[in-house]
Amino acid sequence: MATTLKTTMDRLPAERRRRVEARAEALIAEEMTLRDLRKARNLTQDRMAELLDIGQDGVSRLEQRSNLLLSTLRSYVTAMGGRLELIASFPDRPPVVVSGLTALPEDDSHEMSKSDQDVEEQ
Repeated sequence: MATTLKTTMDRLPAERRRRVEARAEALIAEEMTLRDLRKARNLTQDRMAELLDIGQDGVSRLEQRSNLLLSTLRSYVTAMGGRLELIASFPDRPPVVVSGLTALPEDDSHEMSKSDQDVEEQ
């Protein structure tokens, strides 16, 4: 009979099990889709639509896209209460935070610009 993951985890000492679970959570957190992020923040597409001042169908399309403007992505993340950082990784040096590309005025940082909305509606 095959051994299940649960059985294997149950056999581990408590400290080892905690380390394995913590590492699994860290790996999962390293890569998430926009939809996963929204759900992790307990937000619906309808609520995101309200925050971004677009329709729910626009949120759905945005979450399915693989190519976004940085300003659109920043607006989406900011609307969820986060902050977008762009990090460049190179094999011969530590990661570098790229600055100056996603700066938006603070007073409407969670709203998409008209040009972003037009792109999202296509």
